[in-house]
Amino acid sequence: MSITEDLADKLAIDVIAAMETLGDDRLPDEVAAVIGATSPTTEEAFRTAVRVRIAEQRARKFLAEKLGTLAE
Repeated sequence: MSITEDLADKLAIDVIAAMETLGDDRLPDEVAAVIGATSPTTEEAFRTAVRVRIAEQRARKFLAEKLGTLAE
Protein backbone atom coordinates (compact mmCIF):
# COMPACT_ATOMS: atom_id res chain seq x y z
CA MET A 1 0.00 0.00 0.00
CA SER A 2 1.00 3.62 -0.42
CA ILE A 3 1.66 5.89 2.53
CA THR A 4 -1.72 7.54 1.89
CA GLU A 5 -3.54 4.23 2.03
CA ASP A 6 -1.58 3.08 5.09
CA LEU A 7 -2.32 6.24 7.04
CA ALA A 8 -5.95 6.31 5.93
CA ASP A 9 -6.42 2.68 6.97
CA LYS A 10 -4.88 3.25 10.40
CA LEU A 11 -7.11 6.28 10.89
CA ALA A 12 -10.15 4.27 9.73
CA ILE A 13 -9.43 1.63 12.39
CA ASP A 14 -9.27 4.31 15.10
CA VAL A 15 -12.36 6.15 13.86
CA ILE A 16 -14.45 2.97 13.66
CA ALA A 17 -13.46 2.10 17.24
CA ALA A 18 -14.35 5.63 18.37
CA MET A 19 -17.62 5.45 16.43
CA GLU A 20 -18.58 2.28 18.30
CA THR A 21 -17.52 3.71 21.67
CA LEU A 22 -19.40 6.97 21.12
CA GLY A 23 -22.38 5.41 19.32
CA ASP A 24 -21.90 8.02 16.58
CA ASP A 25 -22.44 6.58 13.09
CA ARG A 26 -21.70 9.98 11.53
CA LEU A 27 -18.16 10.21 12.93
CA PRO A 28 -16.46 8.79 9.81
CA ASP A 29 -18.20 11.40 7.65
CA GLU A 30 -17.15 14.19 9.99
CA VAL A 31 -13.54 13.02 10.00
CA ALA A 32 -13.62 12.63 6.20
CA ALA A 33 -14.77 16.25 5.88
CA VAL A 34 -11.83 17.39 7.99
CA ILE A 35 -9.42 15.36 5.86
CA GLY A 36 -11.00 16.51 2.61
CA ALA A 37 -10.40 20.14 3.45
CA THR A 38 -6.69 19.59 2.87
CA SER A 39 -6.35 16.33 0.94
CA PRO A 40 -9.14 14.94 -1.25
CA THR A 41 -6.91 11.97 -2.12
CA THR A 42 -6.50 11.03 1.53
CA GLU A 43 -10.21 11.59 2.12
CA GLU A 44 -11.11 9.06 -0.57
CA ALA A 45 -8.60 6.54 0.75
CA PHE A 46 -10.05 7.00 4.26
CA ARG A 47 -13.65 6.62 3.07
CA THR A 48 -12.70 3.47 1.17
CA ALA A 49 -10.93 1.99 4.20
CA VAL A 50 -13.94 2.72 6.42
CA ARG A 51 -16.37 1.14 3.92
CA VAL A 52 -14.21 -1.95 3.48
CA ARG A 53 -13.69 -2.46 7.21
CA ILE A 54 -17.37 -1.94 8.10
CA ALA A 55 -18.44 -4.27 5.29
CA GLU A 56 -16.05 -6.91 6.57
CA GLN A 57 -17.42 -6.57 10.11
CA ARG A 58 -20.99 -6.95 8.85
CA ALA A 59 -20.07 -9.97 6.73
CA ARG A 60 -18.31 -11.66 9.66
CA LYS A 61 -21.33 -11.03 11.90
CA PHE A 62 -23.63 -12.46 9.24
CA LEU A 63 -21.43 -15.53 8.86
CA ALA A 64 -21.27 -16.07 12.62
CA GLU A 65 -25.06 -15.86 12.83
CA LYS A 66 -25.44 -18.33 9.96
CA LEU A 67 -23.05 -20.76 11.59
CA GLY A 68 -24.85 -20.26 14.89
CA THR A 69 -28.15 -21.37 13.35
CA LEU A 70 -26.49 -24.59 12.18
CA ALA A 71 -25.38 -25.39 15.71
CA GLU A 72 -28.95 -25.21 17.00
